[in-house]
Amino acid sequence: MLLEIQNLKKRYKDFVAVDSLNLNVEEGEIYGLLGPNGAGKSTTINTIIGLTKVNGGQIKIFGKKFNGTETDIKKQIGVVPQDIAVFEELSAYENVEFFGKLNGLRGTVLKERVKEALDFTGLWDRKKDKPGQYSGGMKRRLNIACAIVHRPKLIIMDEPTVGIDPQSRNHILESVKKLNEMGSTVIYTSHYMEEIEALCSRITIIDHGKEIATGTNEELKELILNEDKIDMELSHINEKIVEQIKLVNGVKACEVNGNEVAVTSEKNSENISAITAKIAEAKSKIISINVEKPTLERVFLTLTGRKLRD
Repeated sequence: MLLEIQNLKKRYKDFVAVDSLNLNVEEGEIYGLLGPNGAGKSTTINTIIGLTKVNGGQIKIFGKKFNGTETDIKKQIGVVPQDIAVFEELSAYENVEFFGKLNGLRGTVLKERVKEALDFTGLWDRKKDKPGQYSGGMKRRLNIACAIVHRPKLIIMDEPTVGIDPQSRNHILESVKKLNEMGSTVIYTSHYMEEIEALCSRITIIDHGKEIATGTNEELKELILNEDKIDMELSHINEKIVEQIKLVNGVKACEVNGNEVAVTSEKNSENISAITAKIAEAKSKIISINVEKPTLERVFLTLTGRKLRD
């Protein structure tokens, strides 16, 4: 196990930011922490990298206990913070060079890694420019270059796409996938549901500092998926059609509103073809059909009682 967090607790006076949190991240994963602003994601990240002292619990990284001061562990971690952390008075090259030196790189190796990081983030052609000459998205990419210059085994990204343009956002998401393919384990925090769904092999939903649920995308959806729902608009509908649909194996309910019908079936009934056949037999035509699929948004709403971006 690359990262183990056991019963982690962090309080700020009377406010509990992280409440008995447990996480296990395996080597080679892109692991998602999903939750709204204020859920405790950034506090959790700050405890992992040693910026915040904990009030209880234990953190193990690479199989070793980590208390925030072990430099041999720190040098194997790259951090992309939520707030852009670069030096405005230095050029892009100098920024990445500084973080390389901070992590023990020197000489030819340092120069090679700086070029590698700036190439990877698409900034080599703008290496002499200072961050003030960059767009918000380019600054985010510079942040990533500074975090990966030393080829860390563990990369932690805390809301890396907040407030940037779609093109830069897509560039960052593709970069995350490539870094993972190149051998880095990634912890990715976000309150953007679609990013977590697209990137992460496993996900922990956090709310009010607590773990609400953990699993793969599909496993989390299974937590709330106990029925299949089909919404259809028909050319015409009558009581006979409704009665025929109700006879189909697995159908639990059939509700009518004008020419629209909502069919609820038992989970995994796989009876759409039988339902549509009954409608065809009754000489009615399907104008539109929608099979409701569970989403992480719905999972979050069901498990926490509120929307992700409330």
